Amino acid sequence: MAVTFPPPWTPQGTEAGALRREGYAVLAPGALAALAGIEPAGLARLAVGWDDLPPDTYLRDGGRYRRRRHSCFVVGADGVRMAPHRAHWQSLDYNALHGGMARMYEPLPEALVTRPEWTRLLAAFGALCSRVRDAGPWYVEAHQFRIDTTDGIGRPTPEGAHRDGVDFVAVCLVGRHGIKGGETRVFDAAGPDGHRFTLEAPWSVLLMDDTRVIHESTPIQPLDPAAPGHRDTLVLTYRAGAFQGEDGAR
Repeated sequence: MAVTFPPPWTPQGTEAGALRREGYAVLAPGALAALAGIEPAGLARLAVGWDDLPPDTYLRDGGRYRRRRHSCFVVGADGVRMAPHRAHWQSLDYNALHGGMARMYEPLPEALVTRPEWTRLLAAFGALCSRVRDAGPWYVEAHQFRIDTTDGIGRPTPEGAHRDGVDFVAVCLVGRHGIKGGETRVFDAAGPDGHRFTLEAPWSVLLMDDTRVIHESTPIQPLDPAAPGHRDTLVLTYRAGAFQGEDGAR
């Protein structure tokens, strides 16, 4: 049996303080629901489209383990609006494996982004970011990921421990099915401190100040080699000023 470490849950209502002190916060599903003003059942209704994700054709390690969609939004005092569809871009400074190239993915499904819970979730994270750092509007990239074990192993972060080149990152666990592994690791970008734990509850979330910490998720393997499993996540990145690639890498 694989050994797992429980998440260091951040007490509800103290998310901004934790981000300021530690550079990260870990929210249980109930705390996320409270932050976003969504009933727990409303969070479950956001699990739309993960069974219909196209393969990620940009993996430079030759893997077939990742499926993905991507859309962009702007979150500010005037609300949440979808931005014109664009390619995802990161500099090589932040992604040595896949940086420096424009990766165009299919957009998130309309059935997801038109839900009122979706708007509330993006707005709540934006308001939290603004409480931690007086900035905005926030340029948000939303990624739906499915990492599977069809080939025996799946790599949530093939680039290794990294920063994303933004201001804040939210990694929401949507679900785990028939897998072991997928441990979350967060490290102080300027020191030796590190933390490791496994997100298992649907709609638990890791929030990070991307300027202060680096992160990774360990590979996943199937519990039963005859029955491949998968790990679904929603990753939201918040960046002030512009989307990456629009104002130069930083």
